[in-house]
Amino acid sequence: MIPVPANTRVWLAAGVTDMRRGFTTLAAQAEQTLKQDPFAGHMFVFRRRRGDLIKIIWWDGSTEPQTAASGMFDPSCEDLKFDLAGRHRA
Repeated sequence: MIPVPANTRVWLAAGVTDMRRGFTTLAAQAEQTLKQDPFAGHMFVFRRRRGDLIKIIWWDGSTEPQTAASGMFDPSCEDLKFDLAGRHRA
């Protein structure tokens, strides 16, 4: 589990994203599309066309910005709670 500061905002890119993109390209997309600084400490969530894969980028202030997480899930889950490993939560 990644410890995230309480004041961290989560930005959702509502469009469809090519999941082959890495941090640099997704960070540029966050700047251009969302008009947000990807190095401000906030999380940016991108989703694949089918909606079953998300990728989150987050820069925690370290020297190496990276993709914080990516994972698949079942978009038809009824309770809409899931973790990035695809396991439904009760």
